[in-house]
Amino acid sequence: MTSLAGTAYAIPHPPADTPAVSERALLNAWDTARAAAAAHLEGPSRRFLFRNATPGDPPLDLILTDRDACCWAEALDRRIGLDTRTGMALLLRLLALVEVMGRAPWMRGLFDIAHDGTTLHPDLLRAAATQPLDAAARFDEEGMRRRLARLPPGVRGTGPIGARPA
Repeated sequence: MTSLAGTAYAIPHPPADTPAVSERALLNAWDTARAAAAAHLEGPSRRFLFRNATPGDPPLDLILTDRDACCWAEALDRRIGLDTRTGMALLLRLLALVEVMGRAPWMRGLFDIAHDGTTLHPDLLRAAATQPLDAAARFDEEGMRRRLARLPPGVRGTGPIGARPA
């Protein structure tokens, strides 16, 4: 449904029930978002209204207004469709990945963001594709840390996963 504030989505499940996606699909979503940003694509604000896991509790209401995030959402909507379960799962996982990369300093050895592209460690990509989201549609930092604990400290990605020329 569309409103003055942008586009709204009624999601019939809580964020924690967002399905896993394939690593390849998440990587393609990353590349789609990056290409859209490079093309200065603009998108409307988006509102996500998730049904709560507990009957009677209010739904989770998330509003996406960040310019970059709105661009990425528009790109994925055009390519996959945010009205599909897969499209919505890819967007939520992409947003959660970028968010946790920004708040988890211990993760810095698992990715490298440069002007000519981004390198993601394959295990980080795998975790982001399959790790459950929490009730706020984010990745649980401790859950990600446990999942990625087997990697040696400071390890860098082994190849240009998700890298594209500027």
